[in-house]
Amino acid sequence: MRIAMDIKETPDSWYNIIPDLEFSIPPVMNPSGYPLNHHDLEYMAPYPIIDQELERKERRIAIPEEVRDIYSNWRPTPMYRAERLEKSLGTTARIYYKYEGCSPTGSHEMNTAIAQAYYAAQDKDIKCVVTATGNGEWGASLATACTYFGIKCKVYMVRSSYEEKAFGRYLMEILGAEVIASPSDKTPAGRKALARDPYSQGSLNVALSEAFNEANSRDDAKFLWGTVMNHVLLHQTVIGIEAKAQMHKAGSDPDIIICAIGGGSAFGGMVFPLYPGRKADTRIIAVEAACCPSLSRGRYAYDYGDAEGLSPMLKMYTLGHNFVPPSARAGGMRYHGLSPLVSALYREKQIEAKTYSQRQALEAAITFARVEGLVTAPETAYALAAVFDEALKCKERNERKNILFLLNASGNLDLDTFKEFIGGAMEDPASSEENINAALGQLPEISERKTG
Repeated sequence: MRIAMDIKETPDSWYNIIPDLEFSIPPVMNPSGYPLNHHDLEYMAPYPIIDQELERKERRIAIPEEVRDIYSNWRPTPMYRAERLEKSLGTTARIYYKYEGCSPTGSHEMNTAIAQAYYAAQDKDIKCVVTATGNGEWGASLATACTYFGIKCKVYMVRSSYEEKAFGRYLMEILGAEVIASPSDKTPAGRKALARDPYSQGSLNVALSEAFNEANSRDDAKFLWGTVMNHVLLHQTVIGIEAKAQMHKAGSDPDIIICAIGGGSAFGGMVFPLYPGRKADTRIIAVEAACCPSLSRGRYAYDYGDAEGLSPMLKMYTLGHNFVPPSARAGGMRYHGLSPLVSALYREKQIEAKTYSQRQALEAAITFARVEGLVTAPETAYALAAVFDEALKCKERNERKNILFLLNASGNLDLDTFKEFIGGAMEDPASSEENINAALGQLPEISERKTG
């Protein structure tokens, strides 16, 4: 069953959750333990994005008309009730999914890529934007957005994904972006990583350091984030705003909300608009990969967003900015830290965390594809594993609950992954306690007396 919305219902504002939280969000800090201001963040983003990053009072941030016009090419996105899946599982639950695979790149990443490219293009001094990408979806989305606004795009792509997910790289290059495998010999951060390990498969935190090096060395470039930061999650809330309206159209309120989590942008985009009006017993589940379990095994502390400490310091659940996760096909899940907003929700016990292996996730994705006829991205596969578990629990208990999950990307760029998995040629990576403890031992020292 398809639950659609009219194009006139495309959201005209983003939702800022901070004013509706019952607890405070620790500020962005510098290593000395003092909050950063607008001036301190100028290197990171155009001024309107910095305003959005630091906004604490306004609940609604107007979407610029030009951005909304581009959104309307694929938004509102549909919601579906997965009735064939319900029947296949024999569950008493009703399963709904919000489908973000309708954008030009088949990913939710377009929601913030369009917004950030728009703001960058308004600044005539900015000729190029620089970023880092894990699985390639963010890089492809930003490359697409840059074509709309006539600015150049340079992407440092984690080497494991650069080699294993070549379709994403090809798409970026077709769109005119310059794509560099990270770690590279083109930046100080890349050369340092290669000196440690000449055969390094890279990580998003190293790629971010390289992108920071690049942006900071140029007067005509800005760095743009694809996840973690408040403004990125803000732009993604069009997902949850629409999902809330669609669930009302279906005559249902979600009892269980499930979303895979890497840095937190898709999770926040889906969950935040649903959070204030949730029922008292609504469960919200963040699903992470066993290879990078930031919530389950990380520490709530101030840490850098990149390997070299070039980013601001964020209070978040982290495995340590020097943590390098094992290679896994869900590149968007291989990040050491989580959004400060999502981290605070977990800290306050407002959300749950579940962890699944790559094998469990891909098995769930293949089952879903063979029942519903849709191949999802590996990141969504982790959410599916949790959906199956919760649906089967409803079956055992004869509970008629409404399960809502986010299908945040199609698997168009990942067919090789599923082909290899079906053929049995894929390992099931996991992180060792030794590696996690070693990285956590290198967290930056910061005075908590100033941070609270």
